[in-house]
Amino acid sequence: MNSIKVFESISEFIQYRNKNFAQAQIGFVPTMGALHQGHASLLKKSSQENDISILSIYVNPTQFNNADDLKKYPRTWEADLDLAQKNGTQIVISPRYEEIYADQFRFKLTESDFSKILCGAHRRGHFDGVLTVVMKLLQITKATKAYFGEKDFQQLQLIKDMVASFFLSTEIIGCATFRELDGLAMSSRNVRLTESGRKKAPLIYQALTNSKTTSEAIELLNAEQIQVEYLEEHYGRRFIAAFIDEVRLIDNVKI
Repeated sequence: MNSIKVFESISEFIQYRNKNFAQAQIGFVPTMGALHQGHASLLKKSSQENDISILSIYVNPTQFNNADDLKKYPRTWEADLDLAQKNGTQIVISPRYEEIYADQFRFKLTESDFSKILCGAHRRGHFDGVLTVVMKLLQITKATKAYFGEKDFQQLQLIKDMVASFFLSTEIIGCATFRELDGLAMSSRNVRLTESGRKKAPLIYQALTNSKTTSEAIELLNAEQIQVEYLEEHYGRRFIAAFIDEVRLIDNVKI
């Protein structure tokens, strides 16, 4: 198994990209690290469908509206590299803040409609940070295809719309949410749950799928001391954000 090439310098990566695979079909999976089997499925798909598969690991500070949440975000670098290599990734980009935000975030992308509901209504500026960093990463990688999980469905849809609006050539591919055996959507944040919180967490998926109405689902979760931030229906899907052990978890299902 070939070893992965890791780039912290964006300029060095671009130089390498231009020299070695300017004509290649490039697959790209952007992440904030703390990889799990959901990420593994994206990396595997990227590797199978492209000549080169690239992973980015960057905990993007501009998308966090809570400094404590940023500080507590799990970082598992060695395990991430191991999982990436096992799933066919050849290159990892882990850019430095000083280079990716050389402008100190003076320039940013803002969407004025779908980003204002659901997570956007509760995390001010979140999607400005997401869209801006994804645009930068797509420009850096020149990806042919980029892969995103449907667990972050609002993010996925916004990125698809952004790519279309700015005439980018990258194809954005949404991939089904990976779940634990008990239904809990796989998330990097799950590792922060206490033992009792982890046992309670599958109730989120159960409430989403089994309740006839959003009110019924909220009532069920409140009864279990799960704090619902929002539970709404849009675009033929039911969306939720809820807190367990002060850990914010999101999920969505087709209605």
